[in-house]
Amino acid sequence: MTPTLVRQHVPHAGPAPRVDLCARARDWSEIQERMLVPLYEAVYERLEVGPGTRLLGLGCGSGLALLMAASRGAAVTGVESSSPERLTLARQRLLPGAWDTRARTGARLVDGSPRDAADAETPAYTLVTAFEPIGCLAGDSEGFGETLAAATPLAERGAAVVLAGWGPPERCATSSVLRVATKLADPLRSTGSWRPALRDDLEEVAQHAGLRPDGSGRVACPFGYAGVDSAVRGLLSTGLFDAAIAATDQAQVDKEVAEALHPHLRRDGTVWMPNVFRYLIARVP
Repeated sequence: MTPTLVRQHVPHAGPAPRVDLCARARDWSEIQERMLVPLYEAVYERLEVGPGTRLLGLGCGSGLALLMAASRGAAVTGVESSSPERLTLARQRLLPGAWDTRARTGARLVDGSPRDAADAETPAYTLVTAFEPIGCLAGDSEGFGETLAAATPLAERGAAVVLAGWGPPERCATSSVLRVATKLADPLRSTGSWRPALRDDLEEVAQHAGLRPDGSGRVACPFGYAGVDSAVRGLLSTGLFDAAIAATDQAQVDKEVAEALHPHLRRDGTVWMPNVFRYLIARVP
């Protein structure tokens, strides 16, 4: 499976982006989400995710990471608050024939906050994951802190909490394309546009949540697309260009993203951008 990424948008002031949210969710599920597969695999292998794992996935999106954990035998619960369209696709993947209820896979999906996933019958979680990259939107760390604060009480003492983010900009070819989002979003760039990852983004989030760092790693996650059109749709599905769309228009964003992709276009028409992602493992005290 060809690896991908990114993060959903943080709500910002100003008019809402003029996008088809159902089509956006399908583009994420069919094009972009798979690029983070190497990250999911590396984390699950390192933490030995298996039949004894009770996993809580924050910002579970369309559910690919949960599906991979369930295939290892883990009991999985996904929480999604910002994209009901993605959550609908996750239900189709994980809850066949059992709409929004527990299915034979043992999966559970919740539209809301981690607090909505708490009930007296659910044992404490042994693993909490947040695979949507932290630190790639201005202000997203602060917003995610509230979600993390609601999730950690549901995990047992010593449980692993995994945070993910972009690697150094100089090791992420996609950074040059994402800079288009910042340029076009001005003057909205301080309220939801892309920014380069900082070295201590993940550690600061863990520290503010009272978690104890317990290791980290880097994973190669190249973004590969069948062509420029597929690449534009995949990248826009991340939400990182929403502020730019609101500040300008869809056609201009599409045009400038396509132009920024030209250096990454190969002779066969495919687009290839090597990237590195970071993950931090922290522990619940």
